[in-house]
Amino acid sequence: MKMNENSELQVAIILPTYCEAENVANIIHAIEELELRSLILVIDDSSPDGTQEKVKQLQQEYENIVLLTRPFKMGLGTAITDGFRHLLSRGGDTAEYIITMDADNSHNPYEIPKLFSMAQRGYDVVVGSRYCKEGKVEGWKLSRLIISKAANKIVRKLIKLPINDFTSGFRCYSRKYITMALPKLHSQTYEIQIETLRQAKIQNSRVAEIPITFQNRKRGKSKLTLTEITAFLKYILKVIHEQLRANTATSA
Repeated sequence: MKMNENSELQVAIILPTYCEAENVANIIHAIEELELRSLILVIDDSSPDGTQEKVKQLQQEYENIVLLTRPFKMGLGTAITDGFRHLLSRGGDTAEYIITMDADNSHNPYEIPKLFSMAQRGYDVVVGSRYCKEGKVEGWKLSRLIISKAANKIVRKLIKLPINDFTSGFRCYSRKYITMALPKLHSQTYEIQIETLRQAKIQNSRVAEIPITFQNRKRGKSKLTLTEITAFLKYILKVIHEQLRANTATSA
């Protein structure tokens, strides 16, 4: 895609990457086929498998790709917040809507217009949901699906938002929401997905979900580690503690 200086961006798309050399070209080509006025922001944590080199090759073909390289694997949460900061720093050159998605082809780029269209109806956060009506998960073992659904039910009770998938990373955010929420986002890893929705609840932002089909990655290895699962659980306990403390203060 060639960027036209006179055309406003429709969406910016954040792609956090670590060892996605096998996948990153496919997903970027698919995004470009949508022919949106988009900026693709790849945030790579110094992948040793040649991911950066793949992206640099794609930059020769497409003018709307920006590559940010970080010195080591720093976590999904910081990748997303670094992406938000970079996009906001562009000032008037920032799109009104920002998409986050995985770079491993588990999120289908052709569903981006659905998220974007829903956000344009006045929503600050639109979640691509695996667990709402017509949402699907393909390629997971039953045990993993059960654990994921149970975790999301627990989070729903804590956050008290009427959505079903709090851990999906396929989303569309308004720039207005990000500007307000960014100073309060402190997650390091996967708990960023819950923290962003918790901030949406606190800020009384408009939140919606639409069904997507999630496909388990076919190439490369999952990035979910024990450390990241532990961070996720710690965040849940933190939310519970803060809510108990607030309830105690209210009743005192």
